[in-house]
Amino acid sequence: MHIRLIKMPRLLTLSAITAVTLVLAGCGSTTGERTASGAGVGAAVGAGAAAATGGDVTQGAAVGAGAGAATGAATDEDDISLD
Repeated sequence: MHIRLIKMPRLLTLSAITAVTLVLAGCGSTTGERTASGAGVGAAVGAGAAAATGGDVTQGAAVGAGAGAATGAATDEDDISLD
């Protein structure tokens, strides 16, 4: 059995990753919790995106962490509720 991988365009992949990061960055009841969870999720997503697109994984993680932390800090608890 031969499995063939289908590559999505980079823009679609990065858009999906960004959407997931924005949603998950809202987790937490305090600004600090949302900042920390956003940084963690952003780092993971950034590293994954870099690996998937052939980029530098460390740089992708750093950029993702920064974007996730900023999003988490800017998000109010009432903006996103996963309850």
